[in-house]
Amino acid sequence: MCYGSEVGKFYVVLRDIVIYLFTTLILIDLGSILQNTGLVARGVIALLLLFSVISWGLILQKLGLFGRIRRESDQFLRIFRATRGVANPQALASAGSPFAHVYAAGYRELQSQVGSAPGNPNPPRLKSLQAVTVNMQLASSEEVRRAEKGMSWLATTGSVSPFIGLFGTVWGIIDAFSGLGEAGSASLRAVAPGISEALLTTAAGLFVAIPAVIFYNQFLQNIRILAQRLDVFALEVAAQIEKSFT
Repeated sequence: MCYGSEVGKFYVVLRDIVIYLFTTLILIDLGSILQNTGLVARGVIALLLLFSVISWGLILQKLGLFGRIRRESDQFLRIFRATRGVANPQALASAGSPFAHVYAAGYRELQSQVGSAPGNPNPPRLKSLQAVTVNMQLASSEEVRRAEKGMSWLATTGSVSPFIGLFGTVWGIIDAFSGLGEAGSASLRAVAPGISEALLTTAAGLFVAIPAVIFYNQFLQNIRILAQRLDVFALEVAAQIEKSFT
């Protein structure tokens, strides 16, 4: 009974602490803090804001891109596997899918090899399956490179933003000690502006870096899965071509 009451008191205290912290964060006057910051801290915050805006634009763009790739690719693979043959790419839906581009590259190479003159009684035969596979692999690499566009910016933002915020932190601490020296006494009023600058730039750097790192890792995983699926699909198409034309 005593143990249960102690646990209950612990959760009440924990709840009060969370409510207090949440209320403090909501009621904090960021405007007054920004007014008291120096030019260096404002420049750091403006630079971090620019990084954040560009990063979130890329994040939203990539979310839409990978969602569209997933839908169109599933539709293309479903139609391709239901066809059970080497069909013309124009007859397959979802032409914007990376799988459709890889298949079209292999199909063009196939047509250049098996295309024969009218009236030729000999059935078309494949000259080089490796050439078809290489063309599909090149197209696959191009699709992966297209999906990787913008990833370097997210990686740069995730790695550089904390250091930019750290620069503002160091500058704020220097400013705080400078104010302390000018005041001639260790008063809170003398060091408060510099400390607020330091804490604000640190929080801003983390605020910019954390989403960039999270989505960079997620998108990197999506790109790896896409590359693996394209490689497997190229082997699947090559096997189908070998079975039909050799």
